[in-house]
Amino acid sequence: MPGTAAQSPLLAVRDVTMRFGGIVALDHVSFDIGDGEIVGLIGPNGAGKTTLFNCVSQLYTPNEGSVLLAGRSILGLGPHRVAALGVGRTFQNLALFSTLTVLQNVMIGIHARTHSGFLANALRLSSVRREERQMHDAAMELLAFLELTAVAHHPAAGLPFGTLKRVELARAMAGQPRLLLLDEPAGGLNHEEVGALAQLVREIRDRRAVTVLLVEHHMSLVMQVSDRVVVLDFGRKIAEGPPTTVQKNPDVIRAYLGTDGAAG
Repeated sequence: MPGTAAQSPLLAVRDVTMRFGGIVALDHVSFDIGDGEIVGLIGPNGAGKTTLFNCVSQLYTPNEGSVLLAGRSILGLGPHRVAALGVGRTFQNLALFSTLTVLQNVMIGIHARTHSGFLANALRLSSVRREERQMHDAAMELLAFLELTAVAHHPAAGLPFGTLKRVELARAMAGQPRLLLLDEPAGGLNHEEVGALAQLVREIRDRRAVTVLLVEHHMSLVMQVSDRVVVLDFGRKIAEGPPTTVQKNPDVIRAYLGTDGAAG
């Protein structure tokens, strides 16, 4: 069951403001995400969606406001610390290692939560070998979940774009995140692949107990999978609520969905 943001927010964004010189990219943005929710973040190009993602994953530190994960401030921790606390993300542009296999790409994502130090790795201690087997098994299980077993030992280079999108998703999930940030996951996918992605996002929430924040221009995907939708325009939040309510909001229709309010 989806969580209720007002009762127990896993993520709390409070009055976040981000400036780049004289440009205000985010202007006192606030919202909560409850444990187990899928929340869509939408808005026109330049609305501040990716900037907000970068604040949550701590690629950026906002000029004002706070970002809390399970009640703890994550500002100033840095991306690796935030990832270790349970925040995973994908990017609009694929960031895979093309010469490595699919399995190796996913195992890189697991390395963030391993415990072996440099000396133990250099000496090939039994604890390191045991940890590597566990990493391998965990990666293979994740590839099976995402229907990527058949390409596990294939280099990332040369695979279809839709498959590569799933590989990046697998790598983001490899760190066992509590919160998964999906940045334009439907970009470049065909209609059939988008339908499969919608089902997959729900399965990630339902079967993996992962909370999802989704930035996406593909409005039918957002409206299908989101429990709630947050809308940004020129760095400000202009609407928030269930998809059917947001879809009919006049400000949203003017800013993003078009004059007829169709989800598209």
